[in-house]
Amino acid sequence: MSTNAAVSLYLDPQIRDWVLFPITLVMILVGILRHYVVILLQSTPKKLPRAAVREQRAMARSNILRTSSANSPIPPSFYTSISHHLSDAFVAGSYLKDGPPKGDTPVAAPNPITDPAAMDGMMSGMKTQMVMMVPQMIIMGWINFFFQGFVLIKLPFPLTLGFKSMLQRGIETPDMDVRWVSSLSWYFLNFFGLNGLYRIILGNDNSADSSRDMTASPFAGGPAAAGPQDYNKLFKAEIDNLEFAEGLYNWVGKDVEDRVLRRYGKLAPAY
Repeated sequence: MSTNAAVSLYLDPQIRDWVLFPITLVMILVGILRHYVVILLQSTPKKLPRAAVREQRAMARSNILRTSSANSPIPPSFYTSISHHLSDAFVAGSYLKDGPPKGDTPVAAPNPITDPAAMDGMMSGMKTQMVMMVPQMIIMGWINFFFQGFVLIKLPFPLTLGFKSMLQRGIETPDMDVRWVSSLSWYFLNFFGLNGLYRIILGNDNSADSSRDMTASPFAGGPAAAGPQDYNKLFKAEIDNLEFAEGLYNWVGKDVEDRVLRRYGKLAPAY
C-alpha cells in the first residue's frame, strides 16, 4: 500500500516554478553577492615597519644560508663570514624589532591583543563570518516560514532508508519514498552542493564556498590571526642551526677546474 502511495504522489508544477526554482536561484545569488561583499570589506594590508621587515629578512637569510649549505654556491671564506656574522647578531639581538634586550631583562613574548595587526585581522575575520552567517540564517528562516512541509523534488536514483532523515527534514511521513526531498533539505543540499558552481563562476579562491563556514574561525582573519612570532626565541634556535649547517657545508665550486678537465678528457679520471 505504501508503494502505491509513493507511485501516485504527484507534485503541482507551481511548486517547481514558485518554490524549487526560487530557493535555488536565491541561494546562488546570495552566494555571489556574499563573495563581493567580503571583497569590499577586506581592508588593505598595512605596511610593516622597517624594523619588522628587517627582522623577518634576517631570519629568511639565515634559512637560505643553512638550507643550501650542502651544495652552497658561496665560497668557504664568505660562507663562514656570513654565518658567524648572523650568529653574532642573533646572540646580541641586533635584528630584533624592538632592539637588543637591555641588561638581564628577558624579552617579553609578543601579545596579540596589543598588536594592531593581529587586532585588525581578528576584526576582519569577524566581519567576514557575519557576512557568511547572517544571509544563511535569513534564508533558512524564510524557507521555514513560507515553505515548511513542502515536497519539492524526487531524486531520479534509488537511496537507502538511511537518507530519509537527511532528505525529508520537516516532514513526518514514515511511508513516503526516501527519494522525495523536502524544502528544508533542499536548502541544505544547495548549501553544500553549489560550491562547484561557485568555483566555476567566481574561481577557486572565492568567499561563497559554504564549506568554509563550517570550519573557519571568526578570529581567523588573516596572516596575523595566528599571533605574532617570538623572533627572540627563533633567533636563539637559529644559532644552533647555523652551527650545525657549517658542519654540512660543501662548496659546489670545489675542484671545479679538475672536474671540467676530466669531463672533456683533458685530465685522467680520478680513482
